[in-house]
This record gives sequence, structure tokens and C-alpha cells, in this order.
Amino acid sequence: MKTAAVNKNVRSRRSLSRNDRFTLSAFVGIPTLLQVVFLWAPTLITVILSFTYWNGINVGDIKWAGFANYKNIFFGSPVFYDALKNNVVWLLWFTFIATPLGILLAYQFDRKIKGHQIYETIFYIPVVLSLAIIGIIWNFMLQPGGFVQGVMGRDIGNAISIWGNYDINSYVIMALASWRHIGYIMLLYLAGLKAFDSSLREASAIDGATEWQTFRKIIFPTMRPVNVIILVITIIDSLRAFDLVYIIYGTSTAWPLLNILAFQNFAGQGISMKGAAYSVIALVLCVVPILVYLRNVFKEDLQ
Repeated sequence: MKTAAVNKNVRSRRSLSRNDRFTLSAFVGIPTLLQVVFLWAPTLITVILSFTYWNGINVGDIKWAGFANYKNIFFGSPVFYDALKNNVVWLLWFTFIATPLGILLAYQFDRKIKGHQIYETIFYIPVVLSLAIIGIIWNFMLQPGGFVQGVMGRDIGNAISIWGNYDINSYVIMALASWRHIGYIMLLYLAGLKAFDSSLREASAIDGATEWQTFRKIIFPTMRPVNVIILVITIIDSLRAFDLVYIIYGTSTAWPLLNILAFQNFAGQGISMKGAAYSVIALVLCVVPILVYLRNVFKEDLQ
């Protein structure tokens, strides 16, 4: 039996032509190479550079700094805690407002409400735009003399200072970011609902369950794989926030974020590798909660 199995495997390998082996190697090797070159290698280099002083020009000028960059961030950079607070606000807003709204829209559209195809298109359009483009569009619309100010009856002389008003600018920025995020979550959840067994919903209705009870006790638990993906995306999107705020303000002083601090410290801080340290901190904050959550999910599945 063992000899027969070995012979079968040998015949299977021999059945692949040289072109087949080349094609398989290309399909596996090229994506792996791209991942290593453009993702894993830069990440590892950034982690190493966060413990050094370097001007980014001559490799021979790299000097070991230990934890000096991190000490400077944690104990000598108050703006770091402002940025961390804003990233947490972004995360909480996405988690408890934007993401639930996307799920709600997906659920309603899956029920085939009147005009759902038009609504799906309307909410999907922002998904194809980057946050940088969204920032440019809304910056023109909200600035003095823009469309929104005109609708409010405000000309340039008596325009409302939206970006300079710290009582409202955070809510405006969150709303603009949510404009895209809601559509993205809606698309993901709607795709998951398409694969949901409709007989479970019908059986729940026969048993007298309300729409909310059906969603909470049947649909939502069944959609667990999609829920995990959405949670991961929400955390990553919140901690890598950069382009929207940078387009609007351009500096870290008005509405700081971790990635803005990383960019500005890379771009103009001489021999300091604080930018790399900021990037590593953002990476840890992004990866650790996801790994902990996924570990608990897989542990429950195994049990």
C-alpha cells in the first residue's frame, strides 16, 4: 500500500509539465516576493531604524540609540498623547457609530426595501474614492466661499470657521471619514448576507421572533467570520488614519494623529528616527488587539 501511494505521488508530479511548474511557481513566487519586498522587509527595517539615529542618507552614519527615540516620544512629546487620543476617538467613532450604520444599511438593503439598488449605488460611490480625494472635495465645499457655506447663507466675509473651531471640527472630520467607511462596511456585510440561509430567518419569524431578535440571536452570530473581518478593518482604518486630516490641515499641531507625526518626523527631523518609532508604536497598537481577538475567536472555535 505504501509503495503504491509513493508511485501515485511520483506519477502526479511527473504529470505536471515544465510550463505547469513554471506557472505555479510564478503564481506563488511573485506575490510572495512582492509581500517580502514591499511589506515585510520595510516593516523590519523600520523597526530596526526606530532604535537608531540616522539622517536617511548615508548608511555609514547610522548610530545606535537604544530606546532614546521611544523615551523622547513617551516623556518629551506631549503631542503624542494628543495624537493617541484622536486615534482612539477615531476608533470609538468607527466602532460604535460608523460601523453599526454600515451594518444597518446592509441589513435593510438585503431586505429589498423600495429603491434599494439606487441607495446601494449612492452609498457605494464614496468607497471608490480615497480619503485624500474625499478631503480635497469636502475642503473645497466647507471652506469660506464653498458650497456648504453658500447653502447656509454665509459669504466669505461672515463664513463659519469649521476647521478652526475645535468644538465642531472633530465631529466634521469623523463624519467625513465615516462617509466612506459606512459604504465599505455596508458592502462587506451585504456580501455576507447574500450567503445567509434565508430559511433560518423564515423559521425565526414563524416562531414569533421580532426583526431585532432575529438579527441579534441568529443573523449576527451566524455572520461571525464577516464580523471578524469588519472588526479588523475598523481597527486598521482607525489607526492608519492620515490622508484626510493631512489634506485639511497639513500639520500635526491642529489635529494630530500618529501617522501624521510619523510622516513629519521622517520628513524633517534631521538625524532623529522618531518617525520610525511612531510607526512602530502605531503598528503595535494595530496588530496586538487584532491578534488577541483572533486568538480568542480561534480558541473558542477549537473548543
